[in-house]
Amino acid sequence: MHYLDNSATTRVSKNAAEKAYEIMTEIYGNPSSLHLMGMNAEKELELARKRVSSALGAANEELFFTSGGTEANNTAMFGAAYAKRRSGKRIVISSVEHSSVLEAAARLEQEGFEIIKIDPQGDGIIHPGDIAEAVNDGTILVSVMLVNNETGAVMPVKDIFEAARDKNDKIICHTDAVQAFGKLDFSPKKLGADLLSVSAHKVHAPKGCGALYIKRRVRIIPRQFGGEQEKRIRPGTEALPLISAFGVACEEFDIVANGERIAALNRYARQRLLEIEGVVINSPENALPYVLNISAGRVRSETMLHFLEEREVFVSSGSACAKGKPSHVLSAMGIDRDRADSALRISFSKLNNEVDVDALCEGISLGLKTLAHR
Repeated sequence: MHYLDNSATTRVSKNAAEKAYEIMTEIYGNPSSLHLMGMNAEKELELARKRVSSALGAANEELFFTSGGTEANNTAMFGAAYAKRRSGKRIVISSVEHSSVLEAAARLEQEGFEIIKIDPQGDGIIHPGDIAEAVNDGTILVSVMLVNNETGAVMPVKDIFEAARDKNDKIICHTDAVQAFGKLDFSPKKLGADLLSVSAHKVHAPKGCGALYIKRRVRIIPRQFGGEQEKRIRPGTEALPLISAFGVACEEFDIVANGERIAALNRYARQRLLEIEGVVINSPENALPYVLNISAGRVRSETMLHFLEEREVFVSSGSACAKGKPSHVLSAMGIDRDRADSALRISFSKLNNEVDVDALCEGISLGLKTLAHR
C-alpha cells in the first residue's frame, strides 16, 4: 500500500497508540475527580499539555485542548469576534483558508460582522501588503493560515501580522497552523500570533484531539459552557487518551531531519511527475515539501483518484468542493476550471519513500493512457 494522503490524516505512531491504550485501561480516572485515580489522570493531562506546548514553543498555561483543528479554529474566530465586537466589526481573512475558518466567517457575516477576503497573488501566496490594505480602525481580527492545506503554500504570517498591526495595533491575529505543526520550525511568539490552532491527527496521533494557543492576556469568549475544564475555554471532560497520545507524538518530532528527507522526496516526485505528459505542478516552488498539488491531463480528479486506489495508491482530490465545483484554493490562484478539475493533492509523511512515488507515477501514467480515451 502507498498512502500519500497525509494532509488528510496520518497513521498513529506505535508509541502514541500504546499511550492511548495505557490511559484507557490503567489511568482511566476523570482528571477532575479528587481521588487518587483522578489525580493520576490530571498528572497525565498536564504532562501532555507540557509536551504539546513545548513542541509549539508556548507556555503550558497558554495551551487549551480541543476536539481538533476545526473546533480550535471556530473557538478562535467566534471567541475573538465576540470579545472585540465593541471595537469594530471588520474581520480580514484569506480566501484560501480551511473551511472551518471560511464557514465560521460566513456565519459571523450573517451576524453583522464585515468579512474581507484577500486572494493570493499568482504565486499562491497571501502578501502582507494586500492584508494591510484591508485593515482599518474597525478591524478586530486577522486570520491567515500558516500552510495551505491544498497546495502547501507557506504564507508569510509573521510579515502579514506585522503589516496589519502597523495599521491597527489593537487587532487579534490568528493563524491556522494545522498543516505546519511538526513540519516547520515556528512558535506563536516568532509569528506574532495571539491565537494559533493545531491538530493531533496530522502528526501521527489519534483523531478527535487538537489544541488552541491563546497568548497571555488575550481575551476570547468561550463557545461552550458547563464546566471548569480548560479554564472554561473548552469545558467538558477531557479526552485524556487522545490528549496523552498527542503529547507522545509531539515528543517524536524531528523537524530538521524529516524536513530534509521530505524535501528530497518532493524534488524526486516533481521530477518524476513532470516526465509524464500532461502533468503540471500547482504548488508553489517554495511550498512546504510535505504537500504537492498537481493536475493530471484532462482526467477528472475523482476518476483518477479511484483508478489509483485500485492500485493501492491513495491520494486526495484537489477539487474538494461538492457538486463539481473546483477547489476554492485553486480558483483563487487563477487556475482555470479544466486544470482544477484534474487536480490531485499528494501529501507525504516521514513514513513515505521513493517506492511510494514510483507507484504513484506509474499509476498516473497508466491512468492517463487508459482513462483519457474513455
